[in-house]
Amino acid sequence: MRVGVAGCSGRMGKSIITELLTDRWIAHGLELAGGSIQNDKKEKFDYFVTKDPEELFKKSDVIIDFTSPGAGLAHAALAASLATPLVIGTTGLDAEDEKALQSAAKTAPILYSANMSVGLNILLAQVEQTAARLGVEWDIEIFEAHHKYKVDAPSGTALMLGKAAAKGRGEDLDAVAAFARHGKTGIRAPGAIGFAVSRGGDVVGEHKVTFYGEGERIEFGHIATDRSLFARGAIRAALWLSGQKPGLYTMRDVLDL
Repeated sequence: MRVGVAGCSGRMGKSIITELLTDRWIAHGLELAGGSIQNDKKEKFDYFVTKDPEELFKKSDVIIDFTSPGAGLAHAALAASLATPLVIGTTGLDAEDEKALQSAAKTAPILYSANMSVGLNILLAQVEQTAARLGVEWDIEIFEAHHKYKVDAPSGTALMLGKAAAKGRGEDLDAVAAFARHGKTGIRAPGAIGFAVSRGGDVVGEHKVTFYGEGERIEFGHIATDRSLFARGAIRAALWLSGQKPGLYTMRDVLDL
């Protein structure tokens, strides 16, 4: 199976290609079809690279995309027109962007996840289940930390955790999220799901969800120490997605959670 990597010159793109060329995935019959870049790069590549995404799509059986929200949506439209399976790991997509993915997924299998980690996706299931069992009497706070170069906040993963908690309570995250606290905030709104963000250094990714009760609290957490874990998850998702019908999937589908 030929795998194309959109955004091959970025940090995640490079990590995916390095991982894809290991014996683990070669044994599964995977090979690198090539990559695409959005701008001219001075660096040299020892594999096929193009600035034309359609050219890469036509050479590939499945595409893994870690680019930008705008490019990711353009690639989703291209996947829909060519019926090419597409894995998107780009963060920063909003509700309207996700609607566009749902539309594209009518004619192509598309998997979108802001976090491809196996451990993190198991955490999502635990958070949803815990929120459902504890109810609004317990306050939920979500903390996330990333490297200083990350451009969106809260992280897509933090929002996924918030959505999982809200879903467990039968709520819409947009209606209960508390993203900013400064000055005289007043008392905590009942049922709110709070977010806190830290940016600095070379932190790959850290997330913590705390359920605060009366006289006790429950903490769930996940720390990523190596970017390669996201690459392995993305390749695993691509391998799984290649055999699926058109539709919009997540890593929880891959893991049967």
